[in-house]
Amino acid sequence: MTRCTHMASIHDVTPSANGCEECLKIGSWWVHLRLCRECGNVGCCDQSPNKHATKHFHTTQHPIMEGYDPPEGWGWCYVDEIEVDLPDQTPHPGPIPRFV
Repeated sequence: MTRCTHMASIHDVTPSANGCEECLKIGSWWVHLRLCRECGNVGCCDQSPNKHATKHFHTTQHPIMEGYDPPEGWGWCYVDEIEVDLPDQTPHPGPIPRFV
């Protein structure tokens, strides 16, 4: 059984935006949101056209993200390519403005 070796990178974070930060800037849309548990960046999932959460990982190497619309109670480690149980969920402020 594979175990995530990056759990120490999980922090309590303040989300950077109420939706995908980069999609909001460029006027694009997203399917689901992902929250970086190292810095709080909010990005869109890989089913979204711009895949900003994965791009954030490739830029920063921050390994753990949280399913975040609404908080879904699970995380993903990009490095170990495994779902992880999060010690807590980050509260979401409310409805998400989507451009779908």
